[in-house]
Amino acid sequence: MPTIKFLNEKKTVEVEPGTDIRHAAMREGIQLYTGPHAYVNCMGWGQCASCKVLIKKGAENVTRPGWWERLRWWLDPLAMFAYLGKEKEIRLACKTRVIGNGEVEVETRPPLNLHGEKFWG
Repeated sequence: MPTIKFLNEKKTVEVEPGTDIRHAAMREGIQLYTGPHAYVNCMGWGQCASCKVLIKKGAENVTRPGWWERLRWWLDPLAMFAYLGKEKEIRLACKTRVIGNGEVEVETRPPLNLHGEKFWG
C-alpha cells in the first residue's frame, strides 16, 4: 500500500491508490490551509490554490500535474510566489493523487518565495 509521510507533522499515513493528498491529510487531522483559507477554501476543486504542498520525495508515485493545476499557479499572484523556484516540487494537494505502492514525502504549508533567486528574473 502507498504511504504519505507528512514531514512537518511527523506523521506517516497508509492510503489506497488513487487517494488525493488533501483527503488523506484531512482524514488524519493535518492542517493544509493557513490564515482565512482554513475556514474559506474551494473544498478541493483546485480553485483557490491554498492547499499547496511540496513533494520532497516520491514524485514518481503521484499523478502528473494537469493543465488546470499548471495554469492555476499563474492566475493568483500569491500562488505564483509559492510556485516560483519550486516548479517541479510544488503541487495542489487536492489535485495530486497517489499512484503506485511507494512512499511520498510531503511538506505542508510551504513558504512564499518573495526573495528567491528566480523572483526578480
